[in-house]
Amino acid sequence: MKKTFSIILFSFLFISCQQTITPADIAKLNGYWEIEKVVFDKGADKVYGMNENFDFFKINGTRGTRTKVMAQLDGTFLTTDTFENVSVRFTDKGTFLDYKTDYAKWSEELISISDEKFVVKNEQNKEYYYKKARPVNLLGDGKETK
Repeated sequence: MKKTFSIILFSFLFISCQQTITPADIAKLNGYWEIEKVVFDKGADKVYGMNENFDFFKINGTRGTRTKVMAQLDGTFLTTDTFENVSVRFTDKGTFLDYKTDYAKWSEELISISDEKFVVKNEQNKEYYYKKARPVNLLGDGKETK
C-alpha cells in the first residue's frame, strides 16, 4: 500500500511540474536558436558543442516559418529560400508544432519554453534542447552584429 501511494504521489508531482504553455509563450520562439543537446528515448544523449547551423523561427500568432540558417564569421546569418511552414496547435494533451513542406509533414510537442531555452519532443521520443543563439563576431572588426 505504501509503494502504491508513493507511486501515485510521485506521478502527481511529475505531472504538476510540467509547464503549461500559453499562446503568449509562442512569441518567445521568434529568433535564432541552436540545438544544445538531444536526449534519445533510451536516456542516452548527444551534446552539441559549437553549431554552424541554426533554426530561425518567425511566428505570428499560431502560424509562421522555420528556416535553417548558417552562422557567418562576422556574426550575421546566411539564409536560403528553403523553409518549413509551422502551425502551433494547442490540445488537452499538450502544445504541438506542426511542420509542413512540399515533401513532408510532422509534429513535435513543445515541452517547455522560456526566453533563453525551449524543448521539443518528436514522434520518435527524441527530445531536442534548444538555446537562444547569440551572435559571435570572430573577425574582431569592431562592428556590432544583429
